[in-house]
This record gives sequence, structure tokens and C-alpha cells, in this order.
Amino acid sequence: MPKLSGNKGEWSEIYAFLRLLEIKKLYAADAELNKKDDMFYNIINIIRTEPIGTLEFRINKADDTVSVIKTDTEDVLLTLPCDEFKTAADNLYNEIISANKSSFESQDTEEFLEQLNIGVLKAKSTDKADIRIKIHDINTGYETVQGFSIKSRLGSPSTLVNAGKTTNFVFEVTGNVNDDVMNGFNTCSKKFKDRFEFLDGCDCDIKYCSMDNDIFESNLQLIDGDLPEICAYMLKEYYSSGVNTVTNSLESLNVNNPIGYNLSKGHPFYEYKFKKFLAECALGMLPSKVWDGTADATGGYIIVREDGEVLCYHLFNRNEFETYLINNTKFETASTSRHEFGSIYKENGKFYIKLNLQVRFIK
Repeated sequence: MPKLSGNKGEWSEIYAFLRLLEIKKLYAADAELNKKDDMFYNIINIIRTEPIGTLEFRINKADDTVSVIKTDTEDVLLTLPCDEFKTAADNLYNEIISANKSSFESQDTEEFLEQLNIGVLKAKSTDKADIRIKIHDINTGYETVQGFSIKSRLGSPSTLVNAGKTTNFVFEVTGNVNDDVMNGFNTCSKKFKDRFEFLDGCDCDIKYCSMDNDIFESNLQLIDGDLPEICAYMLKEYYSSGVNTVTNSLESLNVNNPIGYNLSKGHPFYEYKFKKFLAECALGMLPSKVWDGTADATGGYIIVREDGEVLCYHLFNRNEFETYLINNTKFETASTSRHEFGSIYKENGKFYIKLNLQVRFIK
């Protein structure tokens, strides 16, 4: 097998896999990412797609072991005590938190994974489910295979909405705009806040027109017809004033109410719509792919906490999951050259600017 190398987030997927096979339970988290000791799901097995085929890692509670089974033949490739998964998880956790490189290898872990016939670190990038677990729900008695997305807090904060040309929003520049204003804006500073102060000083503003990618636009409209405009307002606020946390941006929306909702009864229009957007991004929606409303991560979200605790937001507890997303995300500026945004340009006698959407976890 080729050497396995990955960043802290990629190794965290393996860490979560090993730790869950050790503890045999998937514990729930509250909205502040605290463990809920009285809410958990018993793990029956974990399923992985590997170069040799689909493997089932079946927990045998009778003798506290894990069997590795090739699903197409039902052959048992090996059986190991759960203690060995604990040792492997402990060692990998220590390596992850002490690593000082963006990408690194773990020889001891790789040797253990080779025993298990594991040859890849992470799920395909097109698959929002990083791990598939068959769980027993003690409340209903049902046993189902569910997909979970894994996010790690052991390394750099991960992205929730990845930047791309697909996530560009198009705005028309309005007011006393001309070629001089365009050139002045594009050259006055690398900081967007300074650029927008310059634009304001020229009695100019920007007005949302459309999205660069009609697939992403339709995906947003499938969640809520006003979402493109809501996201555009938040982007304008972020780039022009530096308001970057989602919570602060939502506060601004409620004050300015650009859509004109009736807020007099206290309905949280903006928060409700935007947290649905974040949740769908977390569970299956990709900007460049036609989305039919189906969650790929059908179970929910697994988070590897800084202390190594592996907790989940199951979709049964969607309210706490959505609150966690709202409180722990921020807007971020991606590469302007790579994603082709941030400069005023002229088209058919009118002036436009593209602003890019990227959302990252705060920690």
C-alpha cells in the first residue's frame, strides 16, 4: 500500500473511526458542544469503502472485539480486541495534536490500518458523509445505517461552505460611477473595507443582481426563495464593514431588514432561513451540484473536540445542531485571483463587482 499522508482534519476522520470502535457509542452534544451523557446511540458496525471493497467493522459485544468483514463475500478478514482500537486512537490523537506540519504521516497508525485493510484516509470529496455507521436507537429500537459528516477541532478551523467561482454573487455598482471610480477602487487598497470606503466617498453603492452560477442559485432557492438576496446582503456587509461572524451579520439583518419582513411579532425570519442554509451545506448540498433536497449525511454531524471527545449532532436533535452552526461560523475572504472576484469591471456600459461566499468554522 502507498504511504498514507494527510492533514489534521483528514487524520481526524481516522481518529473518530478508531475511537468510536473503542467506545461503541455515539454520544450526542448540546448546542455548546457539551457531551450529553444520557443521550447516545449504540454502534453496531462501521462501514468503509476501501480499495479492496466495502468493509464492515462489526462490534462483538460478547467478547469485546471488532471483526473486519468483506461485505461482498461475508469473509471475516480478522478479529481484534477493542483495546487495540483504544491504543491506536490514543496514539493517533497525540500525533495529531503535536504535529507541526500541514501534512504528515503516522507510521504506527498506518501499520495498524494496514492490518485492517484500510488504504484511504478520507471519503470522496463529493460525499458529505465521511463515515457510515449502523446504530441502534434505544428510544425506537430501530437499527439503521446512517452517514455522518466529520469536522475536527484538532487543527485549523474547517470550512463549511467552500469558495469557488460557483459561490460568486454579482452586484451592480450604482451612483456616480465611471472609469475613474472603477480604477480607483481596484487600486486603492488590498483591504476591502478601504475599497468600499472609497466607493462610498464617490457617492456610489452596490446593488445585488444575480449569482454567477445558476445551479447554486437554484439550490438556494430550493431552501428559500429569498436566500440569494439574504446571502448577498450579508456578503455586502462583510466586505464593506468587516462584520464577519454569522451571529453579528444576522443582528445587522434584523436591524436593517432589507427584505422587508414583518418583524413586529418577533419572527426570526433571517436566522431561520440562514441556519437552514448552513445545515443543508453541512449535510449534503454542494454549490456546483444540482441538489434535490436530500441529505447525504443522513445521520448528522460528528465533531472531534479539542480534548479528543467524539460527539454528534444527530438529526433527531436538529435544533441544537443548527444553533451550533449559527454560533460557530464566520465569513472569510478566499483568493480573489483564483476565484475571480473583488474588482469592479465594466460590461455593456454598466459597472459590476463580484463578491465571494466562503463560510468557515470559528474554531
